[in-house]
Amino acid sequence: MSVTTNDAPIFDAAAWRLTEQEIELTGRARELGEGVFAARAATFDREARFPTENYVDLREAGLLGVCVPATYGGLGADYRAYALTAAEIGRYCGATALTFNMHVCSCLWTGPLADAIDMDPAQRAEHERRRALHYARIVEHGAIYAQPFSEGGSAAAGAVPFATTAVRDGDGWRVSGRKIFASLAGHADYYGILCTEADTEGKLARRNTLYVAVPASAPGLRVEGDWDPLGMRGTVSRTLILDDVRVAADEALMPSGLYYQAAVRWPHMFLTLTPAYLGIAQAAYDFTVRYLRGEVPGQAGDKRRDQAVKRHNVARMHLMLEQTKALWFQVVSEARVDPPREMMLRAYAAQYTVMENANELCQLAIRTCGGQSMLRTLPIERLYRDSRCGSLMLPWSADICLERLGHDALYAPGEHD
Repeated sequence: MSVTTNDAPIFDAAAWRLTEQEIELTGRARELGEGVFAARAATFDREARFPTENYVDLREAGLLGVCVPATYGGLGADYRAYALTAAEIGRYCGATALTFNMHVCSCLWTGPLADAIDMDPAQRAEHERRRALHYARIVEHGAIYAQPFSEGGSAAAGAVPFATTAVRDGDGWRVSGRKIFASLAGHADYYGILCTEADTEGKLARRNTLYVAVPASAPGLRVEGDWDPLGMRGTVSRTLILDDVRVAADEALMPSGLYYQAAVRWPHMFLTLTPAYLGIAQAAYDFTVRYLRGEVPGQAGDKRRDQAVKRHNVARMHLMLEQTKALWFQVVSEARVDPPREMMLRAYAAQYTVMENANELCQLAIRTCGGQSMLRTLPIERLYRDSRCGSLMLPWSADICLERLGHDALYAPGEHD
């Protein structure tokens, strides 16, 4: 694919030793982002409207199957290649990158992640057969998957079982529950639902977590509520209700109980929200430099770089961005099954740093560019609002990361007072 863009890559291929696949995929994403996504972003934000047009482009570019293994007709991207690609999308439309992550996780979790965790031969064969059905929907028919997590409690953080329940019904299940902040609500073809299968006594345990695909057309599934948030407005994260929804056995995205093993042993899976916010951080810096150089359309060459305080602020932004990128790149590069303690501490640090620094960079951008930057004719106020949402994102919110960092730095595994 020939890639023509004006923007430099977030990560220079030579300096960061990117693979050929990473160079091609990030270039493909940057071409879409700069060429079409950037111009649409303000409309999706203003109208709190799902970026349907962007998903048509993602499908035509083959990116809906970015993490579908090549043997199933996808692009076969691994964890890092996907993260780098999503960051380039987030640079131009945060809502598209964030919802794209929800879709891609259905492939990433059932693909490279599942391949790294333990299954017996029967489970592996079952998983191979079932995931082929899901991958065909995406690659051949352009199906979009959502990933509703939140329920208003601490299940998304892994502290308690999901309150959404599944009860055996023949060779399938009956699923009932409620998911809030369900991105792509009303716009996905399938919803990847995390729920807990009750035992014979009706008790719920995290080990019995199911991960199943619920068709949008399933009787008993509905979308409720308004959507008028501060930022990430194009995600359309309304409330999803499942009222005794019948789910067939082949809709299992993982064999029963495997999600719990994945969550415990492959925790970097929860870092996939960060690329969207890293892209926003890069966009805030890019805009500030262009604005002060008089290169923003409509400025007529009006340069604003002659004040020392503005130069100092840009220097601070540059330092913060480089520090954030370096830590994040290291963490997504070392993501693996059964990471040691020091890698987990670094993962929490990367999540916290990206989410907090993205917003701080946007604050500095507004302060540096001045009053004009608050106008909605310019993108920085949208970047600021989108970035403010990052620290709230479960399952690793900023506060949860701080708690785990402090605890795990002071206590060895199994140690307590």
